[in-house]
Formats: sequence, C-alpha cells, structure tokens
Amino acid sequence: MTQPLTDSQFESSVLNSKGLVLVDFWAEWCGPCRQLGPILETIDSDMSDVTIYKMNVDDSPEVAGQYGLRSIPTMLLFKDGKQVDTKVGLQSESTLKSWLESFK
Repeated sequence: MTQPLTDSQFESSVLNSKGLVLVDFWAEWCGPCRQLGPILETIDSDMSDVTIYKMNVDDSPEVAGQYGLRSIPTMLLFKDGKQVDTKVGLQSESTLKSWLESFK
C-alpha cells in the first residue's frame, strides 16, 4: 500500500533511503491524480523493491515548492536518495512499470 508522506518526513524517508523511491505529488481535487492512485497501488503490490509515497501538495506544499513542481500529478523518482527522473501527468501502469524497471 502506498504511504502518505509529509514535508517533515521527506528527508528521512526519501533523501536518506536506499533503493528506488517514487514520490507522487497529488491533490484531492485533481482528477488525474485520483485516477493515478489505483495504478500506483497495483505497482506497489507488484514491485516490492520500489517504495511509493504520496504527498498531498495542499497539506505539504514545501517539498513541491523546493522541486519547482508546477503540475500535478508529478512523480519524482529517487535512487539511493538522489533524484534520477520525473514524470508529469497521468501515466499507464505499463509505462510506469517500464520506467521503474529501467532504473533498477
């Protein structure tokens, strides 16, 4: 199950982590964000070697601002605490799985 994440948890949970971490920036009012949710839940179940967090930009705007995010959903991919890639907008499950596999 994807885990919620706040600004205060970001450094310890993402920047100080090992392996692949996907952070999905979303908001309750965002239709594409709500569509992406179940896709990420499936990926989280299928790919146990990737940690997936969801950051609500309305509740935790600080990190989104630090990374200059202008659109949601935006997914930032980190490997061993360093940002390696970004995807913006609703993506298919197969696209996201291929994207994640390419960073393993």
